[in-house]
Amino acid sequence: MKEYVCIICPRGCHLAVDEENDYAVTGNGCLRGAAYGREEAMHPTRIVTSSVRVRSRIHPRCPVKTDKAIAKSDIMKAMLLLDDVELSPPVRRGDVVIASLFGGEANFIATRDIDE
Repeated sequence: MKEYVCIICPRGCHLAVDEENDYAVTGNGCLRGAAYGREEAMHPTRIVTSSVRVRSRIHPRCPVKTDKAIAKSDIMKAMLLLDDVELSPPVRRGDVVIASLFGGEANFIATRDIDE
């Protein structure tokens, strides 16, 4: 039995997921909480945020994030990819910094405009 706190809404329900009973979820206050508990137990994913270097005297770093959640087990590999990235201005919010992480649909995108 694994325990989680649901983050789908502000209620923060304490979930219990029984892996041996087809990932049955208890403690949820809604159906979305049950789906979250099952997904978290079977295949946990996260949006990853970080920053990369920029060739700029005013803004030496640019914040980035994944545009889709990636497997929790891939987070450290994704972060290592950012070590070698250096952007040149101009950078626009939404620009793809690294495309198709691990051959999937998730990209790292810039989350700030940088002109110089």
